[in-house]
Amino acid sequence: MADFAIIYDRIRPDEKMLFDAMDELGISYEKVYAPQLKLTFGQKLPFKVALERCISQSRGHAITRALEGMNVKVVNPSHVIELCGDKLATNAALALAGVPTPKTGVAFDTDAALELIEEFGYPVVMKPPVGSWGRLLSKINDRDAAEAVLEHKEVLGGYQHHVYYIQELIAKPERDIRAFVIDNECIGAIYRSSEHWVTNTARGAKASKCDLTPEIAELAVAAARAVRGEIVAIDLLEDPKRGLLVNEINHTMEFKNSVTTTGVNIPRKMVEYAMRYL
Repeated sequence: MADFAIIYDRIRPDEKMLFDAMDELGISYEKVYAPQLKLTFGQKLPFKVALERCISQSRGHAITRALEGMNVKVVNPSHVIELCGDKLATNAALALAGVPTPKTGVAFDTDAALELIEEFGYPVVMKPPVGSWGRLLSKINDRDAAEAVLEHKEVLGGYQHHVYYIQELIAKPERDIRAFVIDNECIGAIYRSSEHWVTNTARGAKASKCDLTPEIAELAVAAARAVRGEIVAIDLLEDPKRGLLVNEINHTMEFKNSVTTTGVNIPRKMVEYAMRYL
């Protein structure tokens, strides 16, 4: 019987690296395939600590909530998934903590959204509050584009698409920075570079080493603390005038392109952190 579990719904290179880290450390653990998991409140589970690695945010959040109700420590906890899985909630937490971000606003009606966009000035970026991998982002360059995007969201989208989350477009230097934070320590960072305005490795951006400066480390840790994240990745933008800004926080971070790039054994550090709860 193992005291530790890794919960997943797809085995990606990241999960394989976590399994390898567990094996190298000689730790007994269970691989729990989330779609086949059945839980009854009050039952005794064979593990005390779990690392949640589901691609499906809703599934991962539901499983985490259930496990917490059965006295299992889950990394990250459900409150972190709630905050980081919703860009609006993330931005609200960052604002309360005084962490610098791009200028951001939200509207709940197409007319109000169009007014807000024009108050910001073109170009702006519109994002779905829930989503990842750079999907469904819209760069809006003028009023015609704004009206078209808003009409599509109004007619085709569900409730989440009727929450109009709007940000200024930052003139970043064809890259962003992803910093990795575990237990309030920034352990490394990478650049994600692309000629496309969406600098996400899932969209073809290339990873390269980013020297971990005190400024990057301090801002990344401040962002992690704002959402009480235990193991998170912080996406930073370099603004020519204001310096570093926090763009997003990822609660089920991917790291397959970052271990050799940073020289940091990220999966091992993740496992070592989670094992402290045993």
